[in-house]
Amino acid sequence: MSRIGKKPVALPKGVKVTVHGAEAVVEGSKGTLRCPIHSGITVEVQADSINLTRVSDEPQYRAYHGLTRALINNAVLGVTTGWKKELDIVGVGYKAAMEGGNLRLDLGYSHPINYVAPAGITIGVEKNTHLTVTGIDRQLVGQVAADIRKFRKPEPYKGKGVQYTGEVIRRKAGKTGK
Repeated sequence: MSRIGKKPVALPKGVKVTVHGAEAVVEGSKGTLRCPIHSGITVEVQADSINLTRVSDEPQYRAYHGLTRALINNAVLGVTTGWKKELDIVGVGYKAAMEGGNLRLDLGYSHPINYVAPAGITIGVEKNTHLTVTGIDRQLVGQVAADIRKFRKPEPYKGKGVQYTGEVIRRKAGKTGK
């Protein structure tokens, strides 16, 4: 039995889960999310938990068992508390600002970078070198944070660039003189 898949998903108060064919719809105070369900996985919704079972012990069904449980759990946590990723901008003259609904990044290029956040994602700028990406969909929050980081990845010599808060950048020694 899958160690992750056999754990029931706890349902907090105010969260409603309905299963429609190959999809689970999770509704909560922050919004609604849809989770795909593989054909070999059955979902049983009870009053305070969700249990998942699989049709056989073949490796693909064991993998889908844990995956489906994790996706539903992430959706439940997303509609109740939400997800957040934090980014830091390191470098002289590197900064961020919100202009209307768009994020403007000055990262040492000859032009500013304008980033439009997708629907359901909120980007906050604190101290013009600290960004916060929030939303209810865990995958989308992580993807937006990765897209912002991709504009200027941290370089290994001085550590300049956009990095996750708490990320450790491996530093290299530069050229040594005579």
